Amino acid sequence: QVQLVESGGGLVAAGGSLRLSCAASGRFFSINVMGWYRQAPGKQREVVAAITKGGSTYYADSAQGRFTIARDNAKNTVYLQMNSLKPADTAVYSCNARIVTGPMTYESDYWGQGTQVTVSS
Repeated sequence: QVQLVESGGGLVAAGGSLRLSCAASGRFFSINVMGWYRQAPGKQREVVAAITKGGSTYYADSAQGRFTIARDNAKNTVYLQMNSLKPADTAVYSCNARIVTGPMTYESDYWGQGTQVTVSS
């Protein structure tokens, strides 16, 4: 069974930094794209950043220049370094991974439990 476990959320003042981590565990064949999403109260979930197995990255406009996504394939872990945080960044951040569990299977979406990030003004 595949699990994604997140850590690193919390409360920070505007302008501060946080680093989120998400580690995948269990039995699987490969991990393709890994990414971070967020959902603020009353809003739809949105993608923040994503990274392929080869290291290509995507950032939402709101994250560009402030957030950095990285992954360690040996540890099956993805990170999100968030700098210059704003109150608008307050949300529940969730890790997503597209994982192939066997050599002849399609990839499936897996989600972490979510971690709260609160930025005070």
